[in-house]
Formats: sequence, structure tokens, C-alpha cells
Amino acid sequence: MDLSVVFPCLNEEQTLGFCIGEVRNALESTGISYEIVVADNGSTDGSMRVAESAGARVVPVAEKGYGAAVNGGIVAAQGKYAIFADADGSYRLGDAPALYRKAEEASADMVVASRLKGEIEPGAMPPLHRYLGTPVLTWLINRLYGGRLSDCNSGFRCVRRDAYESWGIRASGMEFASELLVKALKHRAVIVEVRSGLRPDRRSRPPHLRTWRDGMRHLLFILSERPELFEWTGLALLVATSLLQVLAFAVGPTRIGCLNVFDYHSQALLIPLGCAGIQLYLFSCYLFLSGTDHSTALTRNLLRLNEAWLLLLLLGLCSVEGLGLLWILWKWTQSHFANIDLIRAVLFVTHFLCVLGFLSVGLLGIHVFKNRYRQLGGPLRDGAGKSG
Repeated sequence: MDLSVVFPCLNEEQTLGFCIGEVRNALESTGISYEIVVADNGSTDGSMRVAESAGARVVPVAEKGYGAAVNGGIVAAQGKYAIFADADGSYRLGDAPALYRKAEEASADMVVASRLKGEIEPGAMPPLHRYLGTPVLTWLINRLYGGRLSDCNSGFRCVRRDAYESWGIRASGMEFASELLVKALKHRAVIVEVRSGLRPDRRSRPPHLRTWRDGMRHLLFILSERPELFEWTGLALLVATSLLQVLAFAVGPTRIGCLNVFDYHSQALLIPLGCAGIQLYLFSCYLFLSGTDHSTALTRNLLRLNEAWLLLLLLGLCSVEGLGLLWILWKWTQSHFANIDLIRAVLFVTHFLCVLGFLSVGLLGIHVFKNRYRQLGGPLRDGAGKSG
């Protein structure tokens, strides 16, 4: 079979028959051998009756969520290619043959029907989605993963099934759309777009999509697949603030042109920036542990520490912290607990107390995280992309 057309379905009785009919009319005279698959995600209305009466093959998908439904339909499909689209009547399903032909002509792994390149009818897409959400997320995917897309949120796509199965798509929610593009780009898949469009939703009930919740899920997934972004940003911020803190302590208030630098306010500002740097770096460590991307040698060695070395490192860091704290307390007791003119020194010590404290707790968390994953048999990595 050449093509499977998959409709994820959760109570789409009003529009499912229209969508099946439209795609049948588009494909019937093309000579393409095809099937229509309805991936039922637990409908309680008459959707399945509509699907069966229209000649579609119904595939029940127990796991809830848009992504789970689409994935279940594609896995059950029999065609070399699979087209999926929402069953709300908003997509121009008459473009289905164009998606399939483009996939064959370009030997593409994925063809995306771009709504933004085509005609978007009045009321079809909220302004927030059209001018902010979709363009920003598309720009991020293009910038971080080397894509050349115009519409990352299009739910009307054609994928080559054997390529799709090699990408390891796991998202069960709306972020499935972003994961599909990100994983495909990371596998250097051939992705092309065709011009399509969008019509108003034909249903009388509200859509399943929740703008802010699902938008954040898209954003978080896009960023989480680039842990090196947090690794390098965190390390740069940590090293820069620590060096500047040392310089401020050693040099003291300095005037450069019309600017006063390295005074108390500069030192105080460096503390939260340094803490943010170590937090970003530790976050990248967690992403590396559960992902497949390659990290730097520093991070690989940090993640490979065994329990004995980890405990030794933590004790050493705690000792450094303790010495700094004891020095401050000693100076304070010398003044009989009155105010002491050691603000620069206190800010200096506080900076490294906070940074080393965050690092100590973070390393302890990584140790617990690694042990818990091993107990659960999860896909733990060592930071080099290898299972550990």
C-alpha cells in the first residue's frame, strides 16, 4: 500500500465524516493505493460509528493524548507513507495527494503542509498563534536544529513510516508536533514543505488545544533537546562571575571612564548570576543523563564519578565552605558581634559559599538520580550518549 491517512480522534462525530469524505475525494482518482485509519483515543460519542460507516479502519489507542493517538495510528498503518491530520475539518485535506507526491519526488522523510504559506481564512487561527506562538517556536527550531521551516505547529504532515519509526518519538501530548520535527532534524531527515492553508474549526465544541499550557510544553521540549545550550551558558556564566568576583575583591572599587565598577553593588549582583550559572549547568547534567546528546569532557567525567569519589568531592567542597564561614564568624566575634567593615570580603565569601553549596546539593541529586534510574531500568546515559 502506498499511503495511510491517519486521523487522531477523540469525540469528533461532528466532523470526522466530512474529513474522511474530503480525503477520499482527493485520493480516489489519483491511482494512489491508500487506506484511512482512525486512531480512537477513547471516544464516547458516535465517532466510531461514523468512521466505520465511511469505510475507515478503526484502531483503538489506550494511552491518552494527541501524540499517543497519532503515534498509535502511524504504527498500525500499512502504507509506505502516512499522512496525519486533525479531524476537525480545519485542514485542506484536498492537499493530501500533493503531500504524498512531494514526498516521493523529493525522497523526503517528512512533508509539512504549511498553513502560514497558504491562505488562512478569517477566524481559522487566533492572532496569538499566528503572529507570536508559531513564529517564535518555528524560529527556535530552525535556529537550534538547523531547520528551514515556516510552520512548526502544522498538524497536517506526511511521514515515511520506516524513517518515522527510527526517530523514537515518545511524546503523548500536543508537544508531539515539536518532537517529530526536532527528532527528524537531529537524524538529518529530509524535510520539505508544501503550501496549504487553514479553515475555521467546523466543530461546535472547544478544541482540545490549550494555548498557554501546550505552548509551554512545546517550548520546554524544544529547549530540553539541546542540553549543551544550558551546559555552555551555565559554565560561561559561572566562570565569568567567579573571575569577576575575585577581581572585585582584589582590586576594589574602580572607576573606568564614567563608570564605577567592582563596588559592593557589583559584587552583590554577581552572586545571583553565579548561582544561576551553576543551576543551568546542573540542569544540563540531568538532561545529558536522560538524553542522547554528547557533552564536554568535564561533564562526562563529572557524571561518571562513582559514589566514593562523589562523597570525597562533596566533603572537600563542604570543608571549603566551612572554612569561609568560620573565618567570617571569627572576624565577627572579634568585634563582639558588632558591625564589621568587611562587606567586600563577606560578599566574596558568600558568592563561593552559594556556588559551592548549589554544586554540592546538585551532585548529590545527580547521584540519587543515577541510582534511581538504575533501579528502575531507565535509559540512563553517561553524558557521552552511551547507556550507563
